[in-house]
Amino acid sequence: MINANILIIEDEEDLLELLEYHLQKAGFGATGFLSTKKVEEMICEEDVDLLIVDRNLPGVEGSEFVKYLRDKGYEIPAIFVSAKDSDEQIEEGFLRGGDDYITKPYNINELILRVKAILRRTSSKTSGKIAYKELEIDIDQREVFVGNEEIALSKLEFDLLLYFMENRGVVLDRNTLLEDVWKDKDFKQEKTVNVTVNRLRKKIDPQNQKYYLESIRGVGYKFC
Repeated sequence: MINANILIIEDEEDLLELLEYHLQKAGFGATGFLSTKKVEEMICEEDVDLLIVDRNLPGVEGSEFVKYLRDKGYEIPAIFVSAKDSDEQIEEGFLRGGDDYITKPYNINELILRVKAILRRTSSKTSGKIAYKELEIDIDQREVFVGNEEIALSKLEFDLLLYFMENRGVVLDRNTLLEDVWKDKDFKQEKTVNVTVNRLRKKIDPQNQKYYLESIRGVGYKFC
């Protein structure tokens, strides 16, 4: 049973495949990347419970990338695995947002134990259910039902719907949505908000009969 989704960033392909294998064998979902490219896109669209990050990466250095994510509001716990093993380098890793630090070479069983320890400490999430009209959100299971039928939403769509339902009746401008849902104060492509809202609207109200999402011209949206 997969009880957490782990994202690995490691530029040594053999080591990356080995990590994926052992994590999956331990019951986790594991997805690997050879660089930081496209990682943020996945974090935005999918649920990720833990990052395992090498520091010596092509392009952006691993701890700099985690610091970048922290500055944008992402709080996904991160373990650094790195050959950078001086006291100063290890301290630097923690200061940039690391939750744990393992120096190479390392024991794979120890890494898995540390993964389990961090996930135990960080597994407490907002819990409960929110229901409104025919919609029901199970926050624990991240499931959405329209009537008695479950509908499939991406991570971004789920987060957006939850945000709307928690702010019913409030006019939300696009900049607020970008900052609070996309977690990006500087991302100015408001068209992206429109596309995602329209996609969500079609999923929760395919017959366009409930009018959950009202467009406020020149401003944003209101959930009603």
